[in-house]
Amino acid sequence: MSYVPHSDADRQEMLRAAGVSSEEELFADIPDKFRLREPLDLPSALSEWETVRTLGRLANESKHLLCFAGAGYYDHHTPAAVDHLIRRSEFYTAYTPYQAEVSQGTLQSIYEFQSMICELTGLDVANASMYDGASAMAEAALMADSIQRDRQKIVLSITANPHYRQVLDTYNLGLQLPVEIAPRTDGGVTDLERLKELVDDDTSAVIVQSPNFYGAIEDLEAAAGIAHDAGALFIAVVDPVSLALLKSPGACGADIAVAEGQPLGIPLSYGGPVLGLFAARGDYIRSMPGRIVGQTEDVDGRRGFVLTLQTREQHIRREKATSNICTNQGLIALAATIYMATVGKGGLRQVAETSAQVAHYAYDRIVAETDLEPLFPDAPFVREFALQTPGDARQLIEKGADRGILAGVALSRFPHIDVDDGLLVAFTEKRSKDDVDLLLEVLKEA
Repeated sequence: MSYVPHSDADRQEMLRAAGVSSEEELFADIPDKFRLREPLDLPSALSEWETVRTLGRLANESKHLLCFAGAGYYDHHTPAAVDHLIRRSEFYTAYTPYQAEVSQGTLQSIYEFQSMICELTGLDVANASMYDGASAMAEAALMADSIQRDRQKIVLSITANPHYRQVLDTYNLGLQLPVEIAPRTDGGVTDLERLKELVDDDTSAVIVQSPNFYGAIEDLEAAAGIAHDAGALFIAVVDPVSLALLKSPGACGADIAVAEGQPLGIPLSYGGPVLGLFAARGDYIRSMPGRIVGQTEDVDGRRGFVLTLQTREQHIRREKATSNICTNQGLIALAATIYMATVGKGGLRQVAETSAQVAHYAYDRIVAETDLEPLFPDAPFVREFALQTPGDARQLIEKGADRGILAGVALSRFPHIDVDDGLLVAFTEKRSKDDVDLLLEVLKEA
């Protein structure tokens, strides 16, 4: 049977309602070269059990690659409890708390999520999540501009994730805020002297990522000092897992901290869905994008949760809105909350330590046993580093795929960076000594 439920009579009635006499007239404004003039080349329909069998066969043909890719998304282990709990119908079918007063369970889970992000970042307040790390960084830049109304310039380190910079550029198409790029040193970290020269009385925000796109740990305290000395806000882009080992952005002087939340129990899933983390100092709570859940008491003194702030255009006058982001990643934020509650402080630190230990073990062996050299040999790192490659790293990655591994990410894929080529290699607690041995074999062959 057809999956299109409309009869010919239904379609004619729809055309009449639209004020046209035929489908040709309805689609007349679409250029002919974009029109489909013959049926789609689709196989014949299958029954349910035939479909399941076909999909199973295709799944069995898929390769499972050991993942050494990073660049913002990491192959961490997700405890079984996370997927099991978020699939409960009361969580899985809930969209977002538009009727907040009858969404106490959803509001409580968001409140717990916010509390954990505040503890992780060392800042006073967190929102209910953003779409991803890139949109979180762009929203932070716009938030700084709205706070510092007499300042407009944004200074961004070139070592930040280039995809994040692309999203910031897209956000900025209408506003046309001046964005200046601070260069890096030969050591792979932000050139603080040049950063200091770029930051002036017109700077609203300074943005630095640590660990940066190349995996190197930045001096966030020094960058924050440069920003504050000039009266600008400091935005730190961080890796949530690394915060189990490194000083929090709040302790480093950040006014706003953003991150990609995918490492917190979210599967890679071909790139999504993920979530953005967003936290700030309490002074700036009314300028934060998205929504914030607060704890209160009802008339009988019982604990309850409310949407404390919704600073977006759907709820307040458009000119007063600080964001046009219209929701939060509720289910994904819940998954991150369950993950953090499941592994706890000690578990998250163990994940970070194990990832770092494997990365440093692999680094030492690569340097000692292959002809490849680190791109930034003096840069301290947690679980990711860049290697120089004699040619396009994509060829090396293709050879690795034939051996069952995704050997890393080719730097030549990315815009806005000042490195011609190289291989960015990342490690998590899932990578074993045997996995590293296989990676070394591939690198030696290449």
